[in-house]
Amino acid sequence: MKKTMITTILFLLFSMPTLAVEKTVTLSVPGMTCVTCPITVKAALGQVAGVSAVDVRFEERDATVTFDDEKTSVKQLTEATTNAGYPSTLKATAPKNQS
Repeated sequence: MKKTMITTILFLLFSMPTLAVEKTVTLSVPGMTCVTCPITVKAALGQVAGVSAVDVRFEERDATVTFDDEKTSVKQLTEATTNAGYPSTLKATAPKNQS
């Protein structure tokens, strides 16, 4: 009885799909030169499968994107903005101070 139960539990654990990790990245989009450009950038990023949130800031020329890393990647995000006419790159983050 215990052997069957253990086998069933192990089977269920190993047959479960892995949980995707939600990631948030900021893309530098220097080609946004007018206040309507963010509309196009947001629309392009919003059409990428797995994207759950997009915040485009014209003044900073960047876009913060939250996405499911099982469904898309940074490369696909930058390709989406490039295909919309606004090439982008992953924005560098400031290194954290180590105490």
